[in-house]
Amino acid sequence: MKKLSLLLVGLLMAFTMNAQELTVATYNIRNNSGRGDYGHFDGWDQRKEAMCAEINFMSPDLLGCEEVLHGQVVDMLALMPEYGFIGVGRDDGKQGGEYSPIFYKKSRLKLLKQGHFWLAEDPTKPKLGWDAACVRICTWGYFQDMLTKRKFYYFNTHMDHIGVVARREGAKLIMKKMKQMLKPHETVLLSGDFNVDQRDEIYTIFSQSNLLKDSYANAKYRFAPRGTFNDFNPDSYTDSRIDHVFVSKQVKVMRYGILNDTDWRKGADGKMVRHVLSDHYPVFVKVIL
Repeated sequence: MKKLSLLLVGLLMAFTMNAQELTVATYNIRNNSGRGDYGHFDGWDQRKEAMCAEINFMSPDLLGCEEVLHGQVVDMLALMPEYGFIGVGRDDGKQGGEYSPIFYKKSRLKLLKQGHFWLAEDPTKPKLGWDAACVRICTWGYFQDMLTKRKFYYFNTHMDHIGVVARREGAKLIMKKMKQMLKPHETVLLSGDFNVDQRDEIYTIFSQSNLLKDSYANAKYRFAPRGTFNDFNPDSYTDSRIDHVFVSKQVKVMRYGILNDTDWRKGADGKMVRHVLSDHYPVFVKVIL
């Protein structure tokens, strides 16, 4: 009887742990620009179904994406029917330009509030910030986990690939916005393509702050065979992680993975060729709030 009771307690604890666990992901999906991508079988229409199948299989509760044009948002919602989304185009605050959207699982999470701001001196309107080459935006949502009833914030962004000052000031702005919005002891998650790796000063603004920590560095279990950028070359290698998931200090990071998945397509010569699904690999993290 005692052994049975211990078994039941163990099963209950395991069930409770799984119920509390959230899967968070960040994925730069590469915009549908047509800049020669289709000639190399890397065009959006050639890979969107495989990419969304990968996402549906991993089944993240929250997914922050980057470089997403409006038509790609429409495609993803059609191919991922379990998800809702928030976000706007960075060029006009409507549908123009790239989004940094947040997709969320409607069966698990309730959207309470949402918003966005631009990474610029005036964050209320679309404009270039500091020395940035592109207009940059940050999307945020305030969610309630319908299983645990916990409420938390989730921010997603895509930092500039050129402007050093823009990245530094943009990082400071994101931290400032978080501190303004969060109540004491509230949880926040931040993901995105930061265009800098774990050795850069911008990374430390987040990872060594009094609010956030890096999920990679604090994961109990980790699968990261390489970095996150591949430039559409499945045989390339780097240890640079430029796509990150940061979490509140009190969040327990259970698992961290960079998934270097590929699929196979028929080339011009009729032979099957291995392709990656984007020029970035996705990061999936399992956390307990």
